[in-house]
Formats: sequence, C-alpha cells, structure tokens
Amino acid sequence: MTRPSQRREMARNAVAQHQVSKSCDRYSPKLKDENEKISDLLVGLTKTRKTWGFGLCFLHLRNVKGHPWNHKRVYRIYCVLELNLEGSKNR
Repeated sequence: MTRPSQRREMARNAVAQHQVSKSCDRYSPKLKDENEKISDLLVGLTKTRKTWGFGLCFLHLRNVKGHPWNHKRVYRIYCVLELNLEGSKNR
C-alpha cells in the first residue's frame, strides 16, 4: 500500500513526463451514453406527461425508475433540450 506522499510523487512524475496539467490527471468525464439515456427518458416523460415540470420528472426518474443521477446533471440536460414549461399567460 502506498502512502499519500508516494502517490503525490508518482502523480508529479507522470505529469512531468507527459507534460499535461495536474487537473487533467484527475478529471474523468461522465459517459456520453448515460447523458443520451437521460435525455431520451426526459423527452419520453415530457411527451407523455405534458404538465410535468423538471421536479416531477426528476422525482419519477429517481423514485419510480430508481436511477441514481444527480439533480444538477439531469437539470443541465433538461435545459439543453429546452423542455422547460411555459408560464401561464393569463395574469
């Protein structure tokens, strides 16, 4: 088992050898396939249940379907797809 100081030294050596930044060493992007799955589910939900906003869609995905996705991630995809409900115009 390596100590934290040894791990830091190994990371420094790897970064120095490959000439990349430290942040690139630790960053691992989320899977694009998962984002596509989230977008497909959101589009399907909003087509079948037109009055549901983000909150109900997210709760359905989390509690009924059992997906462990973070609400910020799902909301980012929800906004990119422009699925936001229009406000009432009778004010």
